[in-house]
Amino acid sequence: MDRRQFTLGTASLAASLAVRPALAASPAYRGPNVILVRFGGGVRRAETIDEAATWAPYLRHVLAPRGTFIPDLRIDRLEGVNTSHAEGTLNLLTGRYLAYRELATISDQLEPTEPTLFEYLRRSFDIPSHQVLLVNGEDRPQEEFFTFGAGDHFGIDYRSEMLSLHRYKLYRTAMQLAEGRLPEDQLQQVQEERDALLTKDPRGATPDPSPDVTAFWERWRQDYGDSGLKNPRGDRLLTELSVRAMAELQPRFLMVNYQDPDYVHWGNPSHYTRAIAIIDEGLQRLVSAADADPFYRDNTIFVITPDCGRDANPLAEVPFQHHFNSRSAHETWAVIFGPGIGRGTVDRPVDQSAIAPTIAAAMGFSAHRAEGRAVEEIFL
Repeated sequence: MDRRQFTLGTASLAASLAVRPALAASPAYRGPNVILVRFGGGVRRAETIDEAATWAPYLRHVLAPRGTFIPDLRIDRLEGVNTSHAEGTLNLLTGRYLAYRELATISDQLEPTEPTLFEYLRRSFDIPSHQVLLVNGEDRPQEEFFTFGAGDHFGIDYRSEMLSLHRYKLYRTAMQLAEGRLPEDQLQQVQEERDALLTKDPRGATPDPSPDVTAFWERWRQDYGDSGLKNPRGDRLLTELSVRAMAELQPRFLMVNYQDPDYVHWGNPSHYTRAIAIIDEGLQRLVSAADADPFYRDNTIFVITPDCGRDANPLAEVPFQHHFNSRSAHETWAVIFGPGIGRGTVDRPVDQSAIAPTIAAAMGFSAHRAEGRAVEEIFL
């Protein structure tokens, strides 16, 4: 029996023996805030954490010394494990590999089949949905549905809420139809747009946003309007959504799914390196916002880590892929800093499945169905 079989066996046994708590009020959350930044789109160590060659100097030279640096975080080379964005994100959110299924009706959409950190947290503590947020990119609509998992656990009642251009468009089209101010032909176009947006969730389980998130979108619309031409785009949009959410919604757990380095698939290396620099700029805004806000200052742990690595084959036509399961596509890293986190470098390999239980340990709950183990040595 290998490590994975043993871990999954004991996790399943523990889950079967666990007794779900009675429907009593959950305790108030009094632990640290956590901001999990998926340094997404797949990045190599060479362009991110190499001290001399990094395109993310703020990450490498300012944030890494501020806490614990894990230079050797690895995606396990298990059969069936794909080094890609949705899969890597679910590894981070569940602490397990292969903890998803493909939705039958739409290709390239995965649904978590194990509890996510959002569900663990809200099941453990009395935290409203608008204070557990996932900020998603407009070019990754398949990740709109990572807010809760399917199966015999937790579920939609313990979901996070989503901030994304997709969710804003749902709000905007609903408002435009309710207001009825547009000419009839334009209203028909808005209805068709909304119908197309609703088909993105084949489960039919997208709940209406909470009043707090609805009010957030109302303010966003007042600032940026309906055209889509005024608001930031790409990963700059995610930074803007996140900073505004911190000020207006005060999430206790915020996950930011940066993604733009993946544009390198188009073949231009500068798309990749510039996107890394844009994420680095976004990190500086996020950390500066946290340091300036009494709600976050001295009470917020940042966890920054990629979804996956990238190939390093100089003979490939585009030497920045990640779908060939090469060694460097399995090699990532993490930077973790904040109250209760020590300073230094973890000088051993750490598995990607350790991120979820490490966050759980920092926040004071158990991700009991994760197969990874918390990196205990980072805590003071």
